[in-house]
Amino acid sequence: MGLKKQLGMGIMSAALGLSLIGGGTYAFFSSSETTNNTFAAGTLDLAVEPTTLIEVENLKPGDWVIRDFELQNSGTLDIEKVTLNTNYDVTDTNGDNTEDFGKYIEVEFLYNADKLDEVIYKTTLDQLKEMSPEAINEHIFYPNFGEKGLPAGSLDDFVVKFNFVDDGQDQNQFQGDSLQLEWTFNAQQTAGEEK
Repeated sequence: MGLKKQLGMGIMSAALGLSLIGGGTYAFFSSSETTNNTFAAGTLDLAVEPTTLIEVENLKPGDWVIRDFELQNSGTLDIEKVTLNTNYDVTDTNGDNTEDFGKYIEVEFLYNADKLDEVIYKTTLDQLKEMSPEAINEHIFYPNFGEKGLPAGSLDDFVVKFNFVDDGQDQNQFQGDSLQLEWTFNAQQTAGEEK
C-alpha cells in the first residue's frame, strides 16, 4: 500500500473513531415534565343598597330625615378602606341665594339602626364636599370597619340623618330650592401579601 493510501486510511480511521466517541457522549437518559400555571386576579366589587338614599319634598328649616343603607363587598378581595366623594347641585328657583344651600344641610353618620343617638361623625354637605378621602375614611367608615376593613362577601349597615339647619335667621332665600346630592363610594384593596 502506498503512503497516500495509508495516510488516507489513517485519517478515515481517526474520523470514524472521533465520530463514535462524539456520538457516545450524547447518549444519555432524559426525562421532561411541563407545568401549567394560572394567575387569576381577584375582584373588588363595592355595592350600595339602595342606590337612591333620599328623595324628600317640602322641607322646612328644622326638618330632618333618617335613612339607612348597606355597603356590600360582592367581590372576591377584601376591601381595606372606603372613601366617599360628595358632589351636589343647587337649583335656585328665585335666583336670590346669597349662600350655599349645602351649608344648611347637616349630615350625621350614625352607628346603626339600634343606636340612632350615637353619632359617628357630623358635618354639613358643603364641608363634606371639601374633605379629603382619607379624612372621610378616618371619620366615617373606619369607626365601623376598624382594622378588618370590609371582607369579601360581607356587608355593613350605615344610618345617616339629614337635618335642614334652622339658624334662627331669615332663610327665605331657600324657599322652593332643591339640592341634588351625589355620593360616590370608592373601595381600595388591602395591601399585597404572599400567596
